[in-house]
Amino acid sequence: MSTMQIVGRSSSHFTRLVRLFAAELSIPYELVVVYDMTALGPEVYGSNPALKQPILRRNGGVLFGAQNICRAIAEMSERKLAIVWPEDLRDELSRNAQELVWHCMQTQVQLVMGNLVGKLPAENVYFSKARAGMEHSLKWLDAHLADALNALPRQRDLSTFEASLFCLFDHLIFRQTIPAEPYGELANFAREFGQRESAQTTAYRMDPPPQ
Repeated sequence: MSTMQIVGRSSSHFTRLVRLFAAELSIPYELVVVYDMTALGPEVYGSNPALKQPILRRNGGVLFGAQNICRAIAEMSERKLAIVWPEDLRDELSRNAQELVWHCMQTQVQLVMGNLVGKLPAENVYFSKARAGMEHSLKWLDAHLADALNALPRQRDLSTFEASLFCLFDHLIFRQTIPAEPYGELANFAREFGQRESAQTTAYRMDPPPQ
């Protein structure tokens, strides 16, 4: 395999996170699209037995998971950016903020797969509790965003927190599982982060099925 491949979807916030890192770190790749998220075979998901994306394929090997892939991309890049990883966060507020971003990203997948793809009733307690937890988490993030950003090292080129938060909030607008309007601070942040070239070149879209 001469070209690095990212197996995922242009509509996925986890896939966008690794694509954003690749853009920031000037790593070329080929996007191999997972067209059917209801498929039950690992071969559809780049051999990931968890049936999840994204997956990195390079030099005959595979790597599962967005955080793992972001780290691998940084390691292979000749650009040595100052990146703030989750383990670099030193205070409780920052660590809680990153945890809630991961929680909301996972919940967004849960709501999309359950309600939008699976057509299951949104009023089921499984989804209603998930939605409530996500709304509370977004409210917390909106209220504490300034402090979380101020706690990051000033000398940085990129942080997992900012990149994942942007991918999450922009995905709320794209997929509309939960209204994004109540979260003004998050919206302002996403608007500013969205000016980065890496954000603009990885904009969400639905991948057209092969002809």
